[in-house]
Amino acid sequence: MTPNPTSDSRVPPSPRRVASLLPAATEIVCALGMQDRLVLRSHECDMPAGVERLPYVTEPKYQPDGTSCEIDRRIRAIVQEGLSIYRVDADALARIAPDLIITQEQCEVCAVSTDALEAAVAAVMDAKPEILSLLPEDLDQALGDIVRIGIALGDRAAAEGLVGSMRTRMEAISTDVSDSGGSGRPSVLVIEWIEPLMVAGNWIPELVELAGGRPLIGRAGRHSPFVAWDEMRDSDPDVIVVIPCGFTVAQTRAEQERLTELPGWKELRAVRSGRVAVADGHHYFNRPGPRLVDSVEILSEILHPDRIDSGHRGEGWEPI
Repeated sequence: MTPNPTSDSRVPPSPRRVASLLPAATEIVCALGMQDRLVLRSHECDMPAGVERLPYVTEPKYQPDGTSCEIDRRIRAIVQEGLSIYRVDADALARIAPDLIITQEQCEVCAVSTDALEAAVAAVMDAKPEILSLLPEDLDQALGDIVRIGIALGDRAAAEGLVGSMRTRMEAISTDVSDSGGSGRPSVLVIEWIEPLMVAGNWIPELVELAGGRPLIGRAGRHSPFVAWDEMRDSDPDVIVVIPCGFTVAQTRAEQERLTELPGWKELRAVRSGRVAVADGHHYFNRPGPRLVDSVEILSEILHPDRIDSGHRGEGWEPI
C-alpha cells in the first residue's frame, strides 16, 4: 500500500534547519541524505554515527537507569501530576532557531509531546517554526511518516524511494520464510516491557508476520497493552521475544530473571524448546524508521534459525 500523507508536496524555498526530537526521525532525515540539515537532536538520538556531535535539546525528568519496575514507577509519578516527563532547553531552541521541529504523539514516554514543545517554542521564539508531529500506529503509517518528513524537507521523491526500497526488502524476507502450504508459522509472544508486563502492539505484530510468525495478544494498529502473566502463560507461545522499549540487549539480560522466575515459566513451550530470545528494543523495534527492516531480519533469524542468517545475532539479539 502506498503511504498517503496528509501534507502537500510543495518544496520549501530554502533548506530547512531541523531539530529532531525523536531518534527514528533523526535516522529518517539522515537516510534521506539530509544529515547536514540537522541542527538539534534529542538526548536519545544516537544513530547514525555523527549525530551525537549535535547539541541536544531534551532531557528526561526521571532517572533513566535502573530496572523496568523502577523506571515505570518514576514515570508514573511524573505523569500522575499532569506533567511532561521531558525538559526542553528553550534557550537552545531560541539560540539555534530551527525552522522545522520533528516530534511525536505516539507515546508520552518516547519523546517530547507536541503540547510541551509548543509551550517551549511560544515562550522563547519570535519566529514560529513548523512542528511536524508523528503518530504512527501501524506499519503503513510509520512508512507514511517517512514521506511526510521527505515532503517537509522538500524531497518527496527521495522519501518515496526509501519507502519503496524498505518494502521491497521486507517483502523479500517474507518470501524467504514463507512455505507453500501456509502452515508452520510459529506463534510468537513479543514482550515489550518486563515489569509491569506489556505485549508489543502497533507495527510489531506486522513485523512478526513478515518474519514468518503468528503474533499473540498484541494487535497491529493498537497500542501495546499491559497484560497479566496468567494470560501470557495461557497463550503458551512457540517463541518468545523480549524487546523492552529503550533497552539494549545487555539491559534486558540484566533483568531476565524477572521473567524466568515467573510461575510456570519453565513449563512454557518456548522455554522447553529453547526458543526464547532477547533483542535490542532501543535501536531497532521501537524506532519506526529505516531499521524496521533490520527488525524484520532479526525476527526472521529468531523464528527460522535454520534458514535465515542476516548477521544480527550477538548484537541485535541473543538467545536466552
